[in-house]
Amino acid sequence: MVGVSADGAEVGGAAAGVVHRLAERHETLATVESLTGGSLAASIVNIAGVSAVYRGGLVVYATELKATLAGVPVDLLSERGPVDPEVAAALAEGGRQRCGADWGLATTGVAGPEPQDGKPVGLVYVAVAGPNGGAVRQLDLVGGRDHVRAAAVIEALRLLAERLATATS
Repeated sequence: MVGVSADGAEVGGAAAGVVHRLAERHETLATVESLTGGSLAASIVNIAGVSAVYRGGLVVYATELKATLAGVPVDLLSERGPVDPEVAAALAEGGRQRCGADWGLATTGVAGPEPQDGKPVGLVYVAVAGPNGGAVRQLDLVGGRDHVRAAAVIEALRLLAERLATATS
């Protein structure tokens, strides 16, 4: 289980870091969120100057919207369910394509209070898709609903920061 602090300063610092790096690279970002329900986008748009890099985002809480709005293949959702690493990757790539961005960042998981489709509370996948491919990270988070959601935002931003640090322009 991952213990992640989720205070506002940490979220703001992580968001500012990726916004600054994207601006330096003259690249853009889109988000697709399920369990975080817009809080990832909110953390990003809180940063001054973000309009130069942030294209927009989708909140696709309902499973069918993951297909119709974010472009996740229906057969993948039927076979694997919404909380799955391949679905997370498809969300990130779908957001990237549908918003016309260089990078896509996505969250999906179970915030609680109850397990969902046999998946435990705290199981979260964050994913990034970029010009040179993508990455998915599984998180096994401990804590209540608010903590799981906040920690997912931080970890999504960290994953993007890592990919930006290793990506070539």
